[in-house]
Amino acid sequence: MNTSNNKNPNLILSVGTRIVTKTATKPIGGGEDCQAGIVGIVVTAPLDNTHAYRVRYANGFEAMIYRADMEILAEYQRNGLSLTQGPLKEYNLLDRVIYRCIVGSRAYGLDNEESDIDRRGIYLPPAEMHWSLYGVPEQLENQATEECYWEIQKFIVLALKANPNILECLYTPLIEEITPLAQELLDMREIFLSKLVYQTFNGYVLSQFQKMNRDLRNKGKVKPKHAMHLIRLLLSGTQVLREGFVPIEVSTFRDKLLAIRDELMDWDEVEEWRKQLHKDFDAAFKSTLLPDRPNYERANDFLIKARKMAAAE
Repeated sequence: MNTSNNKNPNLILSVGTRIVTKTATKPIGGGEDCQAGIVGIVVTAPLDNTHAYRVRYANGFEAMIYRADMEILAEYQRNGLSLTQGPLKEYNLLDRVIYRCIVGSRAYGLDNEESDIDRRGIYLPPAEMHWSLYGVPEQLENQATEECYWEIQKFIVLALKANPNILECLYTPLIEEITPLAQELLDMREIFLSKLVYQTFNGYVLSQFQKMNRDLRNKGKVKPKHAMHLIRLLLSGTQVLREGFVPIEVSTFRDKLLAIRDELMDWDEVEEWRKQLHKDFDAAFKSTLLPDRPNYERANDFLIKARKMAAAE
């Protein structure tokens, strides 16, 4: 969950920000105090929070107010709807994980002794939480343990868009936990494969290589591990279009990929390989038997079934 900027004590609010006063304030020039809870707009901002803001109210009065005595209106309106508040704080959503797998270098066969264990998966929120004002987080993340679990609808939508990370979750052989419901999803995983793989994979790789070439010109270096995984993505995408499944383990190309990561391959050679792989990808796209679009109907039927299961608990 994102941390609100309103909670940052060092944030300097910009001119035009709408605020709500937290204490009674005295108008500039005198007069009756304005009660707490009045809406105003910042007309002059200080250089730091040791000085006051000049705020104008709807009635035309202005007052000097310190940052601690005001709240951003948008945040004020959202108060009470946070997942950390209300009756929903009792849920431990990690207990709702229905699928946990390992992806990344360890799944690809590109790991070494320093490689992290990247765990990904799906969670099914309680129906009560899903129906509530509070809603549910689209993903649960723990950066310290390299874990990320997507809410089931978010996961399915990303899979339908041919998101590479999500598709790899569906095809990795390294599964740590799976419920019967999640097994049903894996058993129908081919419904997510379509020609969208070409556009999604290709577009991402092109944009990232353009960025890396700019970094090479401007900074004289690139991130070799990132380059390795982009090449791997092109290899993977081509095989998806040709054979109708997502390859995970990359033993055939392991040595060449590691040469990129370990900076044993010249950048010109990396670029030449990339360009050839784009040609292979184009050719695979022309001849693929995959459908133009994924099977939205079956994906939707599965999601409705999952929602009904949550409601029946």
